Amino acid sequence: MVMDHHAEKQEVPVDPETGRPYLNTVAAVSIAPSGVGAELSEYVSQAVAVIRDSGLPNETNAMFTNIEGDLDEVMRVVAEATKKLAEQGYRTGVVLKLDIRPGFSGQITAKQALVDEILSKEN
Repeated sequence: MVMDHHAEKQEVPVDPETGRPYLNTVAAVSIAPSGVGAELSEYVSQAVAVIRDSGLPNETNAMFTNIEGDLDEVMRVVAEATKKLAEQGYRTGVVLKLDIRPGFSGQITAKQALVDEILSKEN
């Protein structure tokens, strides 16, 4: 199967283990409680720990944690990370953006590499 980054539509691969379509997803998620004061890091780190323990590729930056995997796996991890705070009784806000790109993988790093490649050609 040949992947074309410029194609609007790709063939959807099937996961050989499950027999279901594999919908590669990169998610940018921010999970934080409300009403706990000005510094949220103590709480956010609890949600990030759940994401890191999931085994899915991930990276955390100043605003979001990015996660990559099958859509169902990513959504399960986001739900578990959210529950980590919500089940403690905190009002919990979630900002979630998904890029679902069947047929691709490794996009959590490939997107940055492509931008860097384009920028290096401009210099």
